[in-house]
This record gives sequence, C-alpha cells and structure tokens, in this order.
Amino acid sequence: MHECLVRFARPLAVFPTLAILAGASVLEAQVADRPADWNPDEVLERESYTRPPSTIADAVLAPRHLNMTLREISSDRMWFLNEVGDGPVTMDRFSLPFHELGGAFIDHAANRARTLTVRSNVGIQLVSAADGTVREVQVPRGARVSNATWSPEGEHVAFFAHTPTATHLYVADATGQSRRLTDRALLATMYTDFDWSEDGKTLAAVLIPRNRPAMPQPPARPMGPQVKMTEEGENMLRVYASLMETPYDKDLLEWHTTGQVALIDVESGRVTDVGSPTMVRDLDVSPTGAHVLVTRMVRPFSYVVPVRQFGSVQEVWDRSGTVLAVVTDDPLDTGIEGGPRAGGAGFSGSGEVEGPRSVSWMADGTLVYMEQEPESDDEADRSTADDSDAAPRRTDRVVRWSAPFSASSKDVLFENPRRLNWARFEASGDILFASERQNGKVHEFAVMLDDGDAEKHTLARYDGDDVYENPGSLVGDAGRFPVRRRFGPPAADGNVLMSDDGDAVFYAGIEYGEDPMEMAPQAFVDRVEIDGGEIQRIWTSNRDGISERPLAYVDLEDGDVIVSREGRREIQQTFRSRGGALTQLTRNVDYTPDLTAAPTREFTVTRPDGFKFRVNVTLPPNYVEGTRLPAMFWFYPREYTDQDDYDETGQTYDKFAFPNFGTRSMEYLVRLGYAVVEPDAPIVGNQGRMNDNYEHDLRNNLAAVIDHLDEEGIIDRRRLGLGGHSYGAFSTVNAMVHTPFFKAGIAGDGNYNRTLTPLHFQSERRTLWEAKDVYISMSPFLQANNLTGALLMYHGLDDQNVGTDPIHSPKLFHALNGLNKEAAMYLYPFEDHGPASEETILDLWARWTAWLDKHLMEVPAKQNVISEDQPGSF
Repeated sequence: MHECLVRFARPLAVFPTLAILAGASVLEAQVADRPADWNPDEVLERESYTRPPSTIADAVLAPRHLNMTLREISSDRMWFLNEVGDGPVTMDRFSLPFHELGGAFIDHAANRARTLTVRSNVGIQLVSAADGTVREVQVPRGARVSNATWSPEGEHVAFFAHTPTATHLYVADATGQSRRLTDRALLATMYTDFDWSEDGKTLAAVLIPRNRPAMPQPPARPMGPQVKMTEEGENMLRVYASLMETPYDKDLLEWHTTGQVALIDVESGRVTDVGSPTMVRDLDVSPTGAHVLVTRMVRPFSYVVPVRQFGSVQEVWDRSGTVLAVVTDDPLDTGIEGGPRAGGAGFSGSGEVEGPRSVSWMADGTLVYMEQEPESDDEADRSTADDSDAAPRRTDRVVRWSAPFSASSKDVLFENPRRLNWARFEASGDILFASERQNGKVHEFAVMLDDGDAEKHTLARYDGDDVYENPGSLVGDAGRFPVRRRFGPPAADGNVLMSDDGDAVFYAGIEYGEDPMEMAPQAFVDRVEIDGGEIQRIWTSNRDGISERPLAYVDLEDGDVIVSREGRREIQQTFRSRGGALTQLTRNVDYTPDLTAAPTREFTVTRPDGFKFRVNVTLPPNYVEGTRLPAMFWFYPREYTDQDDYDETGQTYDKFAFPNFGTRSMEYLVRLGYAVVEPDAPIVGNQGRMNDNYEHDLRNNLAAVIDHLDEEGIIDRRRLGLGGHSYGAFSTVNAMVHTPFFKAGIAGDGNYNRTLTPLHFQSERRTLWEAKDVYISMSPFLQANNLTGALLMYHGLDDQNVGTDPIHSPKLFHALNGLNKEAAMYLYPFEDHGPASEETILDLWARWTAWLDKHLMEVPAKQNVISEDQPGSF
C-alpha cells in the first residue's frame, strides 16, 4: 500500500472526521473517515432511516441553497429577487397525504399541487443591484413561499404563501413589507401561478369557488370493473406510471381543478369574480386588464393517457366572464396516429401544432398569434416536414386580433411562404422579429410593419446544427439575458430590446472554440443593425482562467452589466460590471473546499474499434501518484451515429467551470478513499439501429476505461464498483450480466426488462416485434443468471418516469434471490424518479457507502483511528 500525507483546506472543526495524523497511510485515512464501530452489514440490514458517516453527511447537507445567482432584476434595475431555500424537503412535509390522478398530484388538505407543498422555500430577499445589500421580505409566520414575481413596473413583488391548509396571495413593496391580498384562499391545483397586468394594478388568479360542494367521496363498494378499450389506429403510447382508473377518479379530478377566475385589485384587495367556476389550466390577463385569456381543461377524460394530454379550450373572456372568442380548441390526445389532433385542430400529420399558436397579448390589448394554412389530406398523408425541400409550402401568418375579437376584427400583419419558428415584437409593436428554417439553415429577420412592404431585414443566417455558427439569442427588454442554450428559439423574456437610437437589436450568446481544452467558451453581446445587419461586439467575457456569463443588465449600451464569474477553484459569484470596474454582489460560500481542490484527471480513451471518448476521474485530496485505489464508476450511456456526432457533445465543455456538487454527487466518495470514475459510454450505430451494438459497445467502453486507468496506476482493477440512475441503472445491471469486471453495483430507478416497454424506449423506435433480439439482449432480467458481483437496487415507490415502474426492482430481486446471487433492495415511500427527501438521500448514502465498503474496501482491524459517533436513525 502506497503512503500519502493528508492535508485539509477546511478547518478541522468543520470536518472533525478528517482529523488524521500527518503521515497516516492512505488506508488509515480511509478508515478514519468512518465511525469506530462502522459495521456495513448492520447498516445494510437496518430497517429504519439511517445516516452515512458524517464526512459524507456533511457534504450532502452542505447549505448550498444559501448561495445565490442574481438574474431576476426589477424593471427599474435597482433590485434582484432571491428566494431562500432550506435544503432537501423533510419527511414530515414530504409524506403529507395527496391524491394521485393521472399524473396530477394534489395536496387535498391545502387545495394545491403537491409540488408547491414539497418544493417551496422559507424566505424572499431583495438584493441591491448597486452593492448587494440584502433586504428581507416579510413572510407570514410559519408559512412557506414560492412564485415570487416582480410587477411589470418594478414596484411590487407578488408571491404565494403556503400554510398547511391553504395558499394565499401576498404582495410586498420595495421596503419588504408585505400584506395578504384576499381572505379567500387560492386553488392552485392545476394553474399554479398568477398573472400581473401590464400596469401592475391587477393580479389574475384562481380562487376556491364560493359555495364549493363537498369533495366527492369514493363509493362504499366497487361499482364495476376498470374498463379500457382500444381505438382504431396505431397507438404507440409510452408506459405511463400514473393514469386515471375509475369514474370516481374523473369526478375527483374535476372537483380538484374547478376554480374561480378572479381579478384582484392590488391597492384595495377588491376581488372581481370572472365568469363561472371552471377547470382552469392557464390564465393571461391583458395589459389593460380588460380581458383574460383563459385556457380550460374539458372532458372527456381518458384512462390511457395522463392529465396533461386531456383536451383544452382557450378563450377570450371579458371582465364579466362572457366568452368573446374561442382561440384554440384542442381535443383529447389519446396518442392515435392520424387521430383528432393529427389534422384540423391540435397537430398536423407531421406533428406540428395546427391552428393559432404562440398566442400572446400586445401592449394595446390586442392578441397576436401565428397560424399556418392547414394541410390538405394529401399533405397529411405524406407527413413531410417543412424543413425539407420536398415539403409543400404552406403560408404562415402573423395575425393581430382586436376587440371585440370577432371574425372581422383580425388583421394579417405578415405572411411568410414557410412556417415560422417564432415571432416577437419590440415594445411599440411596429417591428416584427421572426425566424424561419429550411434544410437546416436558420434565417432570423426583422420586418418594419409600418412600411407596408414586408421586406425582411436579415439579422442572422446560420446552420442550425452548427454550434460554431450560432449567433446567440435576441435580448429582451425585461433586463435579463437569455438563458444559456446551444440551439432553439430565444426565451420570450419581454419584448425585443431596441438600441437607444432605435436602429439596432442585441444578441447574446456563447462562442465556442474547435478545441475546448485550448479555448474555453466565451460569452458575448452583439449590437446588430436592423438595416444591413452590421455587427458590433459590445461586451465579451474574460478569458483569463475565469468563466464569465452575462445574467442581466442595467444599461446595456453603457456597458452596465450583471455577470456571473467562476473559476475551477473559485465558486460562482455575481458582479456588477461598469466601465471595467467590478462590484461583487454576492458572497457565496464553497462549503466543500476539499472536494473542489480534489485532484482530477481527464483522459481520452480509445476502444479496440478506434472510437475515442472521454473519462473524468476524481481522486482523494492529496492523492499520491501511483496509488491504486478502489474505484466507483458512475455512468449513463448515450447513443450516437459516429465519432463526429459524439465529438459535438464536447464542444460546449468549459474548462474553467466551478465543480458544482449536489446531494447525489458521487465525488463525495473520495472522502472515503475511493476514486470516482465518470466515463462517457457511447453506443454507436446507424440512425435508428444504435442498439444493435448496445451490448458490444457497453462491454468495450468499460474494458477500455479499466485498461487505461490500470495502465495509469490509478485503480485497483480487483476492486471496482459500477452504478447509475435510470438508464444508468439499467446499463449497470446489463454490464454486470455481460461482463466480469465489477464486484459491486448500485442501480437506482431502473428498467431491467425491456419487454415491459415493448413499443419503444430511450432513442429506440423499433417495437419489440421488430427488434426482438435487441429487446431481449438488452433485458438484464432475462440474463440474471449471468450476474457477477453484488447488486444493490433502490427505487422510489412513486416513480413517475415512463418505463421505470417500481415493479422492475422487486421482480429482479426475486429472480436474483432465486438464483443465489448477492443483492439488496431498498424501496422508498413517496419518492419519484430520484430521491428528494433528506431522510431518503442520507439513507441512500449510508447504504451505498456500506455496500461499497463491504465489497470493495479492505478495512483492517480498527486501531489508531479517531472515532466518531455511530450513524443513528432519524
């Protein structure tokens, strides 16, 4: 065993388990980070929630939620909004009763979506854009908060306050003083938000109806069987975890979602009920407050698709609730190819939205939307995408619809010979900005609507699939830069921001180098002239070992920008940048500096077939070169068509990014003496047939990584573990039945029998009957007799992910138990596709640590080791 010196950047008082004598061996250091009476078998068998060694628990529960990134700036550019969390939800709140109805989870005691109960926060802060001064917003005692949102004029903040039995709407001013707007509680079961009018004087929300009937009760006895009938046509549905089952479910859903649309005067708190109670999906109040765009869910409901696919109608209402117009009418989507949404209303045969789309209000209270000529029956049969040369050209239009929203009050603002990707306006509505795409080429342009000639002024032309050509996204006038993305339309963040002289717009994006290890990504802001398209770069990020991104702006043309800055060893902070001077606005803390400073290695590994891919390795602090360590591999295979396709995924890598950690970061294991290996796992083949090579590539990927790291002298190949979540779990078990490399495996929320997802899965679009050999070879349940190593499985009992029903883990455990294979299984109540509660997360870490120690770590008799308390139960 090689020797190493152990030093720590963090004071020993913070990490008491790291108080190891200088000169201790690697093995002694590993042991010292466990309790003196650490017994893996006892931990694995414990039937109550337990905790891992404190060195792991400290990292998992580090209060990263107190750190902030400032982006939500007020319209006067003086303050930022920041909601304050309190870490992972605890089981006392996570286990509150709820109704599960076709994918809708409802906290029935409080009349709100369960997500508002379990994912809410404890505070709201106003952070000065001048110097970072923090001002606390008054929050009702004992309440939790969510949805904090600036009013358009920047004078108020509205937010939800959640108590155990109700949700209320509050408004705070710039001093932080808040008040409840109405005594009536909100109904936040399906529409889980509120909407400001443009003048900031009115809020639209959904309230519990007056004289609401009692909640339907389940029948005292069964009224009949559960009934499902197929429909004519192919229905390639995914395997949904939560579906309606009985007529009672339908009645209960309607009761839970039927609310009263209301307009609330912010100053007086006066409530105006609008129309009759209905099943409200969405609200959008007009800038003048005279009308409301209401989206209602409508019957019939379904037993084969979740609630999100139920039909809806979008209507324009006046303040009395009179329906002035129907904007869209989307029927129930049961997934039938060529069904009711494939044609007239809803979707075309090529899968595109038909009828009005991207419906929104203009500042003058008119509606604007895009609508393309409908497909003919012949075109629908061909189902040819508009992105193709062969696609028939169907005129797309930008339409303005004025009150009284009659058929005769529509005006066509612009016509385009092909479908538009998106359309936006500047504040006055006189200039239209839009994007079209043909043969992969994107054209973004402006049209002066008041000129009447509909000339397209080109702003950008680029290959939509080439990250190096992407010009960025249009900047909106709400003060925030577009969220970083490689491709796709800009976020609709207010109107398009115009230059002071009205002649130009602004694009914000990221420039990537051909080799990310040579040139880190560089953020930029360009001024683009509307007439002529001339580009002037007005801001660019720092290249000197710092990753810098624009978040918001105070005065863009004056160079007054809010930026985030981080480095490989420097946690992200928000700064105000003015004239080259930086003012730090946040004081974020790196709570795990030893992990930040942990040695990392980045390798490019070559498979026997010549395919090259990347591997990241994290090592214990003060690792000594040549020390061979037990290693935990954590991975998630992905599909590619060739080397170039794979190489594109590395183009956006930022070598200066800070190594952020979360509650399930496997890097924590380096504190216990493990090497953590995170290999890419490319599955490569012809489009639509990648999985023909799944087993072959999976084996060769892992073998190449193990051989390479063995040659580097980093790992002890006799003591290797492998794990993953979801598709990574599926692939972990596949690796353990198809290779002999791993002594221990950890698989979470996985699918282990592909015959239970027979219509398609992941990127596989062939059915079981079209690719039977592939489905069978990729089903580790059917190869369970070949399992090598010991397998730990965990699964959330409320897993809602398609294809990973919790049944998979018990069935595989049953098989392994009968085959005399070593396995353990942990099923966690209330958890979805990934652990969320503090108790579950800590318990998992305890089991993972014990499992790996039992099978991979050579732990000698305890001596000369500083002890700590035994991990206990909650």
